[in-house]
Amino acid sequence: MNMSKRIYLAILFFSLLVNNNGYSQTVRRPVAALYTGLGAYSLNQADVFSFTNNQAALAQIKNTTAGMYGERRFLLNELSLYQAAVAIPTSSGNFGLKAGYYGFSDYNETQLGLAYGRKLGNKVDVGVQFNYNNIRISSYGNASAINFEIGTVLHLTEKLNAGIHAYNPVGGKFGKNNNEKIASVYTIGLGYEASEKFFVSAEIEKEENQPVNVNAGFQYKFLSQLMARAGIATATSNAYFGIGFFLKSFRIDVTAAYHPQLGITPGLLLLYDLPLSQSVPARAGTKRGK
Repeated sequence: MNMSKRIYLAILFFSLLVNNNGYSQTVRRPVAALYTGLGAYSLNQADVFSFTNNQAALAQIKNTTAGMYGERRFLLNELSLYQAAVAIPTSSGNFGLKAGYYGFSDYNETQLGLAYGRKLGNKVDVGVQFNYNNIRISSYGNASAINFEIGTVLHLTEKLNAGIHAYNPVGGKFGKNNNEKIASVYTIGLGYEASEKFFVSAEIEKEENQPVNVNAGFQYKFLSQLMARAGIATATSNAYFGIGFFLKSFRIDVTAAYHPQLGITPGLLLLYDLPLSQSVPARAGTKRGK
């Protein structure tokens, strides 16, 4: 391995140590992690990426939706992250597919996930996801592992929603002879919809062997075609901001996150909602949320 590659690997290792969202789980969460999953604890703001934060949010997806997200962490190509997600509603519950890639040719992580979420009455939604994870390091080979995550969302009132999520609750390691452990992460979340335009959310998150972290964010819709999101992760004062544009069935978000030591992470999110008439008919008594 030449010197430049060693430098990049050193930067990668350092960034994962100081970055709160550098989880032991794969694929690494976005620096603006709460941005993509902000709508998980909302009846009206849930989108296809909400289930990546809590699989129970799948139950609130009313039409087939696909999304892509990419970010260049701290402006380095070697720390790029790409995610894709699809949500498919059915009469027997809703299904979600997630794929992610993080890293570069000499070090990368990939993840494929299959999720399922459904309503249990009008007050409770539940969901589960199974993941296939793989880590590849040039000249050292690769290792894989399978794990799962589970979540629930409680609709306390029309405006207030709460939830619990557990990532990898039973532990596990990569490969038979690998000491790389997959961390367990537990989250309690709360979302409040002050109005149709304004929504605020907060999470208390505890990762195994790490201090407690609080993720907090809000969303404000200025116009029917324009909205903004912003928030912070308290463990590292990692702040994020984004502007979303609605163009018929498309939504395009331009995002940026800031780390006090490592700098700026630009990102781009694209969502596409298949028109409701072309999707599986909604179950009786449901309304399309947006």
